[in-house]
Amino acid sequence: MPLTSEQIARFLKSVHPYDSLPSEAQAELVTLFEPWEVERDFAVYDLGEQLPGLFIIYEGKIEVRDENDEVVSHLGLRNSFGERGLLRDGKAVTSARADEHSVLLMLPALHFNRLIENHATAKRFFDRARPARPKGNDLATSKVETFMAHPPFTCPSDADVQTVAGLMRDNRISSVCITDGDSLRGIVTTRDLTGKVLAEARPVATAIADVMTKDPITLSPSAIGSDVLHLMMERRIGHVPITKGDRLVGIVTQTDLTRFQAVSSAELVSRIAGAESAEDMATVTAEIPKLLVQLVAGGNRHEVVTRLITDIADTATRRLLTLAEAKLGPPPVPYLWLACGSQGRQEQTGVSDQDNCLMLDDAVTEAQMPYFAELAKFVSDGLDVCGYFYCPGDMMATNPRWCQPVKVWRDYFAGWINKPNPEAQMLASVMFDLRPIGGDESLFTGSQSDTLNAASRNSIFVAHMISNSLKHTPPLGLLRGFATIRSGEHRNTLDLKHNGVVPVVDLARIYALQGQLPEANTRARLEAAEEAGVLSTSGARDLMDAYDLIAETRLEHQVKLVRSGEKPDNFLAPTDLSDFERSHLRDAFVVVKTMQSAVGHGKGMLG
Repeated sequence: MPLTSEQIARFLKSVHPYDSLPSEAQAELVTLFEPWEVERDFAVYDLGEQLPGLFIIYEGKIEVRDENDEVVSHLGLRNSFGERGLLRDGKAVTSARADEHSVLLMLPALHFNRLIENHATAKRFFDRARPARPKGNDLATSKVETFMAHPPFTCPSDADVQTVAGLMRDNRISSVCITDGDSLRGIVTTRDLTGKVLAEARPVATAIADVMTKDPITLSPSAIGSDVLHLMMERRIGHVPITKGDRLVGIVTQTDLTRFQAVSSAELVSRIAGAESAEDMATVTAEIPKLLVQLVAGGNRHEVVTRLITDIADTATRRLLTLAEAKLGPPPVPYLWLACGSQGRQEQTGVSDQDNCLMLDDAVTEAQMPYFAELAKFVSDGLDVCGYFYCPGDMMATNPRWCQPVKVWRDYFAGWINKPNPEAQMLASVMFDLRPIGGDESLFTGSQSDTLNAASRNSIFVAHMISNSLKHTPPLGLLRGFATIRSGEHRNTLDLKHNGVVPVVDLARIYALQGQLPEANTRARLEAAEEAGVLSTSGARDLMDAYDLIAETRLEHQVKLVRSGEKPDNFLAPTDLSDFERSHLRDAFVVVKTMQSAVGHGKGMLG
């Protein structure tokens, strides 16, 4: 079907980043894009070919395959493809074939390169590398929505003074916003009640509208901390309502500013270290969602955020071990408490259960085992109180199987390596992420290196581990490039944990196994794999960029939920993303799928 210039122009205005380009640039692009009409099974390009340019799907569907001829993506309307090869050496890193009769728009390579050189919006869109983010957690530059109180306490304008005063007393607040519906009409503070009611001896039945500050100065959620600070100092006020248009959405007080500056991982760690009970610790760990919001808003990278949050869990665990020993007495033999799972990898987010175990000195006797059973119960119960819920798979030190002398643990590892059945694969995956938390670390010395060495030399075990690592796949499908959950509570969402970060976690564990790398953290494993030559530089960089994007999307989703007053989870609706975000996330999943395919075909060493 021949396309007119008007049709191409209208189409480009519906596709990012072209929709945000200056009108003269859009007009020029209309003349540069070449329409391609292709039939079903037509090879748009093959692996390794010199790419003619960037492709956008105007109509139809395209199937993309990797170097192992595995399908990594099905693309539809408005999806683009070919940019990864163009951004490298101009050669295709995948193959593309028409699933059905399709119409494509092709921007020749020369003009594609000029596009990203001349327009920052286009460069940012096509550059999949993780952008630099500001460091720190500066109140002055943080958005108001990060630290405002939501929702604010309100009263209708026909309420009386006594009602408002009672609301302030009962909720220990210093102000109430006066509204009609969602619209802000005024604000009343304790200062107003003192100066305008008590000082003037007005009756408690006085209408609140008579003493409120009418039409108070407001800010929007997109304002930054310095806007609040300057406004408070200039107008000598201590409360600033936050509105979207005429609708009240929050409020910022001087207390909020102080609390924002006070909440830090170090401050939470300090409070936990001095806690006298699990209940005391729980009041501290309850602030983790707030810390998560603050850390992400401050521009911290995902591996920094998760490391700081994990530090809090580590401190809570060590404090509980100390309290357990104070209650039970000194341990009869040395022991070591270890974490596995996300805590072991230092990758905890706002949603975490507990995965742990105990290694005991080989001198332990049967008569001494009840001590460690009580210690394990005390600590695991305490962690549950703190919000680190019991492991659904019972991977905890309270399970006698995971509370054993070192010699038994060595037998476990040897057995899993020599007889890699499905259970052994799963357990080995968990145990390769072990990290000492509290106790005698010498009990673990040598165990990890010996296990890695033995495991990497057993080709059958490695093959089983690779097969196990491919069970979690990225959610690629036909709908906008995504395969969402089909039914149940989380229908039409993406599981950013099991289908997002877990596939990369599993790949990184395989690379660590192949290279006998001691790192447990996923990103550290990828960096070490590149340095050790287990992964090619290009493979490592692609996978790290993909992982960064997926992990940061997951954290930003959790932060959005916390800001809305909901519990953080891992289930993201693609409809909540912009075209720009969907495109980048889809490409990240394609990279992961490609790397899985390489590992599955025995090419993991080169990425």
